[in-house]
Amino acid sequence: MVSAVFVFAIMDSLLKRLSGHYGALQVSCLRCLSSWLFLLPPIIGRRTWTTLRPRHASLHLFRALLGMGMLASFVFAVHRLSLAQTYSLFLAAPLLMTALSVPILGETVTARRWLAIAAGLGGVLVILQPWNHGANGAFSMAAAGAAALATLCYSVSALTVRALGRTNSSMSMVFWYLLLVAIGCGALALGDWRPIRASDWGWWIAIGLTGALGQLWLTNAFRRAPPSVVGPFEYTALLWAFGIDWIFWSATPSLSLIAGACVVIVSGIVVILDEHRLSRLALNPASPPP
Repeated sequence: MVSAVFVFAIMDSLLKRLSGHYGALQVSCLRCLSSWLFLLPPIIGRRTWTTLRPRHASLHLFRALLGMGMLASFVFAVHRLSLAQTYSLFLAAPLLMTALSVPILGETVTARRWLAIAAGLGGVLVILQPWNHGANGAFSMAAAGAAALATLCYSVSALTVRALGRTNSSMSMVFWYLLLVAIGCGALALGDWRPIRASDWGWWIAIGLTGALGQLWLTNAFRRAPPSVVGPFEYTALLWAFGIDWIFWSATPSLSLIAGACVVIVSGIVVILDEHRLSRLALNPASPPP
């Protein structure tokens, strides 16, 4: 998960750079298509076509629809916000995964974790500062809303991986996800499609490579462990975002952004520690709780 977050941070900075010229849907299409093309050589070389057979096709389609909404809204948000601002809002995803794992996966969430989720969402409000929006021109609420939509779509999509992973290989899930999202976003982007500039081909290749690696590692992470355990490791993204913003865009985070992000991160740490506590109790019920 940490490796996936690192390469995705690189990819997202490139998406932000290219979103100034191409539309959000076209960027989403080319991001998935370029990563999908990187998957073909190893599949052909190893002749592992049989592992790509999709099971529960309707769930694959549902995940692809979520992916379309997530990518398009994320690209829209990151074009108008700094990478750190977008990531700080996106960091609420692990908290949403934990909350949504109850109705979707039937997992148990303790009162301690519900309090952490509530505190984390309060941290999101500190980041957004809707009470100061009219006074000091806080960052675009439309972009913040797009980031929130991307977070919700990503959270639900991550939970579908747990269900699909029971009968599908990691390569199958990544293969069909990238292909279906590329087709869907491409079809919607046809009316506003712009020719790819020659100077941008190198960036699209880099996006494809980092996206393919990140998608494989991300899918493997959620396939091997519950969302409440894997999700909080996404918080390392904020470190990369702060560095990338400072190096490439000379942007520094505000105090409210840092404070809100810290609240969200601490909330996520509480969630993962509580999950570990329950896991230890399940393995050794006779031992006293830590």
